[in-house]
Formats: sequence, structure tokens, C-alpha cells
Amino acid sequence: MKFILSTLSLMLPFLNFAQEKGVDVMIDEKVGEYTGWFVELIFKTINFTDTFQVPWVLIVLVAGALFFTIYFKFINFRGFFTAINIVRGKYDIIESEDGYQVESSKNVHEIDGDVIDTIRVEHDHDHHGEVSHFQALTAALSATVGLGNIAGVAVAISIGGPGATFWMIIAGLIGMASKFVECTLGVKYREIDSEGRVFGGPMYYLSKGLGDRGLKKIGKFLAIVFAIMCVGGSFGGGNMFQSNQAFAMLESYTGGSEGPLAGMGWLFGIIMAIIVGIVIIGGIKKIAKVTDKIVPFMVVTYVLAALIILGIHFSEIPSAFGQILSGAFSPEGIAGGVFGVLIQGFKRAAFSNEAGVGSASIAHSAVKTKYAASEGLVALLEPFIDTVLVCTMTALVLVISNGDNSIMVYGQEITEGVEVTSRAFASNISWFPFVLTIAVILFAFSTMISWSYYGYQAWSYLFGRTKKVEYAYKFIFCVFVFVGAAAKLGSVIAFSDAMIFAMLVPNMIGLFLLAPKAKAELKRFKLAIANSK
Repeated sequence: MKFILSTLSLMLPFLNFAQEKGVDVMIDEKVGEYTGWFVELIFKTINFTDTFQVPWVLIVLVAGALFFTIYFKFINFRGFFTAINIVRGKYDIIESEDGYQVESSKNVHEIDGDVIDTIRVEHDHDHHGEVSHFQALTAALSATVGLGNIAGVAVAISIGGPGATFWMIIAGLIGMASKFVECTLGVKYREIDSEGRVFGGPMYYLSKGLGDRGLKKIGKFLAIVFAIMCVGGSFGGGNMFQSNQAFAMLESYTGGSEGPLAGMGWLFGIIMAIIVGIVIIGGIKKIAKVTDKIVPFMVVTYVLAALIILGIHFSEIPSAFGQILSGAFSPEGIAGGVFGVLIQGFKRAAFSNEAGVGSASIAHSAVKTKYAASEGLVALLEPFIDTVLVCTMTALVLVISNGDNSIMVYGQEITEGVEVTSRAFASNISWFPFVLTIAVILFAFSTMISWSYYGYQAWSYLFGRTKKVEYAYKFIFCVFVFVGAAAKLGSVIAFSDAMIFAMLVPNMIGLFLLAPKAKAELKRFKLAIANSK
């Protein structure tokens, strides 16, 4: 409570700052001036033709996903039902805590920046962990299921037409393999302190895993780069953007610039910062307890609304799928043709589920298991739920509702994706904008608390695990929640988004080099299942 009160008191002086006309714009311009080169570098496109340009980050993500799909013999499909059974608890008995117990030391010592009291989930060593498979899944989903599904899909379809949906699904399916690898490695190389708290993610499998392969210095460097990018991304895309868009949706629903909440972003920001602060102080256990209730509720509510609309227009579903399939291979009026549509679908999937970025492995590392591959299998469900299920539902509603081109004109990019999706749902369910407003706020909230955990783990990797370090990060995070809602910070958010996708560079290097380790863990888990029968 003291932390919350002190945070609030320190925010108050920022009110005049946030409300002063033009100050936020000036900050935005300065940030853009100094960071524009980095944003351009990360999202730079490779021009294959005059109309066919592909962001290089997308090439890396898709190429990696295809490689892992083949290398692991289509684990994204073969492991799907096993993953469901793991979440259901079918294999809890072989993941039980019976047998050898690893005791953590009273103090976590460091030598040259490396924690020597490291617990790896390998061989016959057991590990308690902190959260269940389901909680780890929902915590990771809470960071990906959100505005990208609601607004991003509408933007992708406006540019690429219905056909973008097909390639979005394909990208989501192959992205499942990338999620499997990074989350398996996240558990395998996780660490534990004397209080039983678990830490994991790319920082650890890059430094420890590559160290095992004789690449200690390279691994350490890549881990630091990843951690820096992760911290930056947590403040922007995982924080400010979420609070900014949540308030924008609330303001729009209540009357926009003429409504009672016009210009009240600072108040919304303070309230949201306090609520976020209360949750994130509790750590991953507290976060998991919140997300395992919010995320299923949000997803079920959103999908249910989509199913109601699809039920109303049941006879039009075959036609919608026909537009999706035909548009995927023979698009009309779309710049870039088939390749342009493909890129829009792949881009939306990659930006939605973050497969290959490495962020999700941080949440999954805290799971209760002694088999790293078990959580890797659970993680592959994320792109399926996030992209294949939720994004496809959104796309179908948009395509069906746009039968008369009243929602959008294909080939012409829209700017307000949330509002377009809201209109599509409202054309069938008049009261849905209210539900969507609540959903956007909850999506934003869950994304923020999950990214706070990602950012803190990266922060603590860089600066240590003292209480002062912890509270410093959480205070800064809460301040950014407030700033994001109260100000217009386009360049700041663009920079932080670039940092999120810059995470894929060190992460992908680690995944390629450590893929055999993940394969060995998968073989070990399969053997355990076979022996239990």
C-alpha cells in the first residue's frame, strides 16, 4: 500500500505537465528525432518489386517458424492434443514433485554476472515452479490477446482484403513451432532464488545455453541486448500503448471530444496505474491469479459474440470463406497481388502472437514441472488461440458485415481498427460497443500486467534482484501507465514497438543454436509419457 500511495503522490506533479498543451507533442517529436533511425532499421523493408516489400523482421520470424516446424517434424500439429491433455492435467502424475528435490541456496551468488546456484530442469531433477500450466498459458496469452486481435485484423483486411485471413492462419500455425522451442528452453535454463522464486526466459537460455556450447561471451552479449530491448518494449508497446488505446476507446464510447471524459486521460491513467500497481507488486503468482480469470472470460466473451453473429449469418459463412480463399490466391484491387496479401496476413499473425520474439518464455518459465518440453507443448497453443481462433473469428465477422462495403473498402488502409471492428459487431449486436469497450480495457490491463513481469525479469537480469531494484522498475512502469493515457506519444510507442521486435534477433540466434537441446527435452518427455502407460 505504501508503494501505491508513494507512486500516486509522485504522479500528481505530472498532471500539469501532461495537460499542458503541446508538451507531449514536443516530447514525441524529440524522441522521434533521436530514435527514428532505429525504428526505420527494425521495420525496414526489403523491396522485391515496386509493389512487393517485406519487412526483414517478418522474413526472420517466418523463416524461423518454417525451420522449426520441419526440424521438429510438425510438432505444431502432432503435439496439439498432447498439449491440451497437459493443460487438462492428464500427465500431472509424471510431473509430480515426488523424488529428488533440489534445494536452493540461501543466497543467489554471482560470478562474472552468472548465477551459480542455477537450477535447470533436466535429467532427474525436479523443480517446484510457481504456477500451473493453465496459469502460465493465460499469463502469456494475456500479453498477446488484445488490441492486435481487435484492431490489427481490421487494418490487415483493409489493406490485403479477406485473403489476408488465410495467410494469417498459416502464419499462426507455423508460429506454434517457434513458441514450442523458446518456451521449452525457457524452462530448461530457468533459475531459482532462496525464496523459491523462479526466473527464466531468453536472457537465461542465451547466456547459459550458449555458454554450454562454448559461446559464453556471445551468449552473455545477446542476453544483455535482449534484456535491454525487453525493458524498453515493456514501457511502450506493453504499457503506454495499452493505456492510451484503452482510454481512447472509453472516451470514444462516452461521446468523444464532446463527451464527459474528454481530456480526462490523466485521471484514467492514475486509476489504471493504481490497479496495475496493486497486481504487479505480488509477482507472477498474483499476476497468474488475475490473468487465469480475466483472459478466459475475455476470450470466451469475445468469441461468443462472434459466434452469435456468425450464427445469425450462418448461410453467409461459406461465401465468407470463399472470399478468404479466393482472395488469398487471386486478389483483385490489392496492391502487391498475392504476395501483398500474404505479407499482410503474415505481418498480422507475427505482430499478434509474438512467436519467435521470446517474451512468452519468461512467463512460461515459472511453471510447475520437471519436464521442460511439457511447457513448450502448452505454449504452442498460444498462437492457435490468439491467431487461428480469435483473429479468424474477428476476420469472419468483418468480412460478413462488409458485404456491401459499408465497413471498409478493400485495398484502402484504415486508421481506426478498433472503431471499424466495433461498427462491424454493432451492425449485428447493437449493444456490443459497450462490451467491446470493457473488453479493450481488460485486454489492455492484462497485457500491461503481463508485460510488467516480462520487463521486470529483464530489468532484474541487468541490475540484480534487490527490493530497491524491484520497486524502482515497478514505480517507473506505473508512471508510464499514467503517461500513456494522458499524452500523445506516437514516436515513443513506435520506438518501443521496434524494441519488442528487435528482441527477435538475439532470440532467434539462440533458438537456432539450441534447437537440439529442445529436441532432447521433447524426447525425454515423450519417454516419460510412454513409461507411465
